[in-house]
Amino acid sequence: MRTVGVVGAGAFGTALAISIANQNNGVILWGRSQAQMKEIKHLNENSRFLPNIKFPNKLIPTSDFEPLLSCEIVLLAIPTQSLRQFLGVYKTKLENLPLVACCKGAELATGDLPTEIIQRYLPRNNIMVLTGPGFAQELAQGKPTAMTLGSTVPTADFQKILSSKTLRLYQSTDLIGLQIGGALKNVIAIACGIAMGAGLGESARAALMTRGFAEMIRFAKVRGGNQNTLMGLSGLGDLSLTCSSKKSRNFSFGYALSQGDLNKNFDTVEGSETSHIIAKFGDDFDIEMPITQMVSKVIKQEISSVQAMEHLLARPLREDES
Repeated sequence: MRTVGVVGAGAFGTALAISIANQNNGVILWGRSQAQMKEIKHLNENSRFLPNIKFPNKLIPTSDFEPLLSCEIVLLAIPTQSLRQFLGVYKTKLENLPLVACCKGAELATGDLPTEIIQRYLPRNNIMVLTGPGFAQELAQGKPTAMTLGSTVPTADFQKILSSKTLRLYQSTDLIGLQIGGALKNVIAIACGIAMGAGLGESARAALMTRGFAEMIRFAKVRGGNQNTLMGLSGLGDLSLTCSSKKSRNFSFGYALSQGDLNKNFDTVEGSETSHIIAKFGDDFDIEMPITQMVSKVIKQEISSVQAMEHLLARPLREDES
């Protein structure tokens, strides 16, 4: 039996822990809050994020960090914007452990992607990324899901440990491309949510997804990623899922944004912060990113969602190319 650590007891971290434990692996699920982890252990479920889904016997929830140190691999399923603070506290304990970034987006202050943040603190570690289309609820319920495990030195061993009967993992060496797809698809999902909330229809959503995908490819090229990576699960696959369902936090956030209904509790909307840093990067490096820039302006309340859509529709006509 292998032992896997999962840092972050939110929806996705918990779902990953359940999936991996169902494959007969021992899993340590760590959360910072003692009260939260005590409740999870008592109920044998994460009632806040994944209610009514009981934990496998081999999944151990804890707020004690020490058990993670004996794991063969540790997954970091915490928000990108919190990653630097976490590493500042725990970097010495994580030295030499293989780490997998399971968060999406770019850091607001620097524009760094998750693996780049980790590398600044732990340059000698084997750093990977897990990304692709997968809703936490469905993953925890054992519904078929396919994602990509990115590593500069792919190993079938880690691929096998993290895969299960219902979670199929592919491998890639393009860490940048994988993370660009995971970051930007959230921004485009917000745009699609805005469009659907404004009643603009399915055709508008299809147009935003297609032109948003072109933005993802343009940005990946400049950032050093391979555009072919965007054709796979982490790009087109994740984009299709996130832009097409109200289960997506980013889509739901955009929908609420267009209706002026932001009183709902949105725990993590990675696309919100990501839109700002990507829009700035696009301006600085002269990358055409009109949808990303409009999303950023709407979130900052510089323009309304109606004005954003009018601006996009008024752009000069051009050939259909990326």
